[in-house]
This record gives sequence, structure tokens and C-alpha cells, in this order.
Amino acid sequence: MNQIKQILALTLAAIVVIWALASGARAQGVPTLKSETIVQGDLVKIGDILDNAGSFAAIPIFRAPELGANGTIQTHRVIEALRSQGMLVFDTKGLSEVLVTRASRSVSLNDLGRAVAEAAVKRYELSSAQDISVTFDNHMKALNVEPNLTEAPRVFNIVFDPNSNRFEALVDMPGSLHLRRNPVRLTGTLVETVEVVTIARAINRGETIRESDLVVERVARAQVGSDALTRIELVANQAARKSLRTGQTVRAADLMKPQIVNRDDTVTIVFRTGGVVLTARGKAQSNGTEGEMISVLNPQSKRVIQATVTGPGIVTVGDINPINTAAINGNR
Repeated sequence: MNQIKQILALTLAAIVVIWALASGARAQGVPTLKSETIVQGDLVKIGDILDNAGSFAAIPIFRAPELGANGTIQTHRVIEALRSQGMLVFDTKGLSEVLVTRASRSVSLNDLGRAVAEAAVKRYELSSAQDISVTFDNHMKALNVEPNLTEAPRVFNIVFDPNSNRFEALVDMPGSLHLRRNPVRLTGTLVETVEVVTIARAINRGETIRESDLVVERVARAQVGSDALTRIELVANQAARKSLRTGQTVRAADLMKPQIVNRDDTVTIVFRTGGVVLTARGKAQSNGTEGEMISVLNPQSKRVIQATVTGPGIVTVGDINPINTAAINGNR
């Protein structure tokens, strides 16, 4: 009988202790499983997946995914891991799994390309980095590094073949343990480029080229000659010496002054001799640009004379000095 009383007393004491522990847990907040979490390091700690983990928070229990990646941990595995650490009271909230994401900083292909270009310029004495076009192989993707890193990526070793334009490079980030353990090799092509003026639409021979007809594009330096024009203002308002196709690079030899006199146009003939200036009507026998000599029919004398085109609808015979074309046109 006494033994039974002792057992009952011990059982009651155990219940009281459990009740007290549970009451304390409720007062502090019951550890509760999170549905998802973001971790900073290589390991998942109890505090990463449980709210109110208390003194257990810093204990690691799982390996984290790769930088920038995520994964799931089944709840039954979480329960086993927590119990193995002596944590018995917690609330799973009926969750079947926990989504774990590894925090990272993403370094874009553009940033990596800039680092490759700068390294190539230093190593191979190429033109400025902004004139280097870097194209990575298809399998290359953005680089994930530790989230606390703020510096730009740098290439510490590069090999470039100018015949094939292929390159291989090793990239580093100051302070990155991940890259120190897992070096990343970048591969692709590297091409020196230059800005040139190209044609936005087909242009006929003799047609005046407008600024809206032009585009500045970057092309491989090896594909253009040294006479390719690089500024729109050198091309706009000039005329095409020959037909130009869409996308064609413009050269100085492709241009001429705009045609300002057309065949069969009625023109003003200016005769200059010393200080005497006479004007007459004439008929252009050919097209002409400014400064070009053309044949003009003088209808009064029925003679064909040679005159220099000096303005729209104006040709000059004799001393070619600046002419007040507005005055002449106004006197027609």
C-alpha cells in the first residue's frame, strides 16, 4: 500500500514539473516552426527555423544550400534533429516542411564582363575597356557570392587568343571564402569594338541624308576600315554618292555635297567681271552640287556656257566670291 502511495506521489510530482515547464514555455513563448527562412552562413541553426528558440538558437543542425539556392527540410527530420539536441517542447504548426534559402549577392554577367574587359586591357594593351565587347558562353550565368561583399569582381588571371577572340579567365571577389574554395572559370569571346555611323534605311544615289536616317552602332573594329565615320554630324545633310543599304557603315567616300541644281531647272546665271555683276536666266543641262561646274544654256544667246553652282538655283561665271543669294532670288 505504501509503495502505491509513493508511486502516485512521484507521478503527481512529475506532472507538476511538466506543467511548470510548459507554463514557463508558454510565458516565454513556445518555440514555433517557421514555414520558410533565409540563412546567412554554411549551416542552418535552430534559431533559423524556430521562433523563440532561446538558448538553443545558435546550435547548428543542417547544412545550408549553396549561395543563392534554396531547399526544403521535411518536418520529421527537423523533429529528429531537435530531439537529438534535447529540445522536446515545440510547435510544428502542422507544417510538413521548411523552405530554406541561402542569402547571397548576385554579380551580373554585365559586371563580370566589365571585369574581363578591364583585365584584358591591362594584360594585352588593348583599347579602353568601354570599347571591349565581352560575350560569355551560353552556360555562364550570374555569380552568387556572400551577401556582405560590396566590392566589384576582379579577374586575376586571363588568357586571350586574338586569332579566335576566345578567352578564359578566373574571377575573384575580395573577402569571398566561397570563391576561394570554389574558383570560377569564365569563358567566352572578347572583341574590340568602335562606334560608327550606319544607315537606318536604304538611301538612293544623290539623296540628301537626314539625321533621322542615321544610327550610331558599335561594331567589331576588324570589320570596318579606318575611313569609317564615327560622328553623325559628319554625315547628316550630305548626299549619297551611291546607293546605301540599311545597316551599311558610312565612309567619307560614300558622301558628296547635296545636289542643289537639277537638270532642266531654271537657274540664275551670275556674271562677275571685276566690280560688275550681271544676272540672266538660264537652263541647267545637268545636275550639280555646290562648287561643281555644270553646263548651262543661255536662252538669249542660245549658247551653252560652263558655270559653277554657288547656291540653290544659282550658277556663277567668272570670279566666284560669296554671293547674296537672298538678294538675287528676290530679284527674280
